[in-house]
Amino acid sequence: MPPAIETVDLVKEYGDLRALQELSLTVDEGEFFGLLGPNGAGKTTFINTLVGLVRKTGGEARVFGHDVEDDYQQARDAIGLAPQEFNVDRFFPIREVLMHKAGYHGIPEDEAAERADEVLKRVGIYDKRDERFDWLSGGMKRRLLLARALVTDPDLLILDEPTAGVDVQLRHDLWELVTELNDEGTTILLTTHYIEEAERLCDRVAIMNEGRKVTVATPDELKQRGTDTVAVGLESAPATAPDLGAYAHETTVSGDRLEVRVDDGGSIAPRLLNDLEAMGYEIADLEITRTSLEEIFVDLTRSEDRTVTRSSAESADAGDEPPTNRDGEREREQEGVA
Repeated sequence: MPPAIETVDLVKEYGDLRALQELSLTVDEGEFFGLLGPNGAGKTTFINTLVGLVRKTGGEARVFGHDVEDDYQQARDAIGLAPQEFNVDRFFPIREVLMHKAGYHGIPEDEAAERADEVLKRVGIYDKRDERFDWLSGGMKRRLLLARALVTDPDLLILDEPTAGVDVQLRHDLWELVTELNDEGTTILLTTHYIEEAERLCDRVAIMNEGRKVTVATPDELKQRGTDTVAVGLESAPATAPDLGAYAHETTVSGDRLEVRVDDGGSIAPRLLNDLEAMGYEIADLEITRTSLEEIFVDLTRSEDRTVTRSSAESADAGDEPPTNRDGEREREQEGVA
């Protein structure tokens, strides 16, 4: 089977603004893949390109081997999208909203009704099936967006910040549900600003910044790129920081504690203790703290050289859908009719 998502040198420009810059990315079938990046990194533009809401300027983009433009229908039928924004038809009961969505993809009415009931039960709002969107709570609205993404039984589920602004209980409920879906074979692409969410759920994560891929790695591999801090409690406070070996990137004194920044705290700690004891220090206690994934993310996306060119369209965010495509036509409302 071809990859669930494959892009090669993908470019998207809006005038002088380059939202995607030669982005090459592969997501394997069955993978739970995270897409991280600060606001304006191009994450939503990337997603909108996959689902046909944005026309690429250059490069290639395929979903399960189907070109997202040349084979639009096949590619789009494979995708279920739960977007950031609420964009549901407010004039119909939510069960009918799901049936309409299924109908857009050629699913017969009877089957669409069955699927609508099934996904409403799965996301936990079946008892609200006859209510309109505006009558739902914020958490229920999030569940409905997920139900709408699932009603076509997609092979690829794209979740664009699905837990933004929801309470802790709903967040954990959604985590459990999407994990079950992935275990059942659904490929999942998740964008999120919650680093712990990506760490908990994703097999691999890609970090984007300014339309470029910064890195792709597992959460554990990313954490190994950071340094550890070994905090050593001493019986008496040292006057100055001791001169340690090259393994110590930085040594600071805080009262009666030494804080030593090293690459691998677990393996370095015995050597550090031996060195300190050889210098005459009496050890009281020791604590090792690993760099968090959030700190590594911030470090990787920090940029002093802003290379994205912004013209009079500077108000447009590279991570948000702009009002027009390159042909000057107004983009379809994201996922509402697509």
